[in-house]
Amino acid sequence: MEDKIRELKAKDVRNPPAAVWQYEYDGQTVYYIPPYCCDVPSQLYDSNCNLICSPDGGFTGRGDGKCNDFFEKRTNERLVWKDAR
Repeated sequence: MEDKIRELKAKDVRNPPAAVWQYEYDGQTVYYIPPYCCDVPSQLYDSNCNLICSPDGGFTGRGDGKCNDFFEKRTNERLVWKDAR
């Protein structure tokens, strides 16, 4: 996730600010980057930084449909990083 955070820091400031959240989901540690604008989907990564799915956002606001239960099943929320610029 350090590389993803560096990528976010290299981009323009988002409104709302970019953030990375850690959760437990389906028996694994995952990292969630919320959508930040309009039709941009969120991103959910596994602990190896592989994209799992987009739980929300996008044109429909419902993500890509690959992990519709993320918000109901996620646990152990922890803020990893938030852009303070």
